[in-house]
Amino acid sequence: MSKNKGFSITSSERYSLALYELSSENNVLEKVEEQSLSILDLISASKDFSDLIKDPTNNQEDLLKFINNFSDNNKFENLLKNFLSFLVIKRRFFYVEQILKSFLETCSKKRGELKAELKSAKELTSEEITKITDELTENFSSKIKLNYKHDESLIGGLIVQVGSTMVDTSIKNKLQQIENRMIEA
Repeated sequence: MSKNKGFSITSSERYSLALYELSSENNVLEKVEEQSLSILDLISASKDFSDLIKDPTNNQEDLLKFINNFSDNNKFENLLKNFLSFLVIKRRFFYVEQILKSFLETCSKKRGELKAELKSAKELTSEEITKITDELTENFSSKIKLNYKHDESLIGGLIVQVGSTMVDTSIKNKLQQIENRMIEA
């Protein structure tokens, strides 16, 4: 089982790199990246779509018809449409979510972006998020791709993680530290 899992990670990285290179060579990288993100959003939002992808009993011809109709209806780039069809033919469509996530990470790395996670107890405005992103970009001397989440369980404060660096100023964390000290005492 673990051997198969390792194969899927390795193959997804290879397929995503191939998609990146083909998109870049054909000057459609930005569109393919945007369309890949929309497919991933659909996988997250639609249980039916997610089940369709993960069902190994699906007929190859039916999947190809679906991909053609789906791609045409959403005006996908031919390159992405052909890539998705190729995955079906090679029986790798099961890994499409993993491949597209890896593709988006590759695009981000090639642009020199660092991924950052931001969680806050209060809902932040777009101006506040932009200010935090700008400060992180300045501090890390690199473009920052910020993933923001509102998390009321923090009670107050922020958690910022860039790569392996984490800053946790949340009240929840401070209360946890006090509780740990009381247990140790």
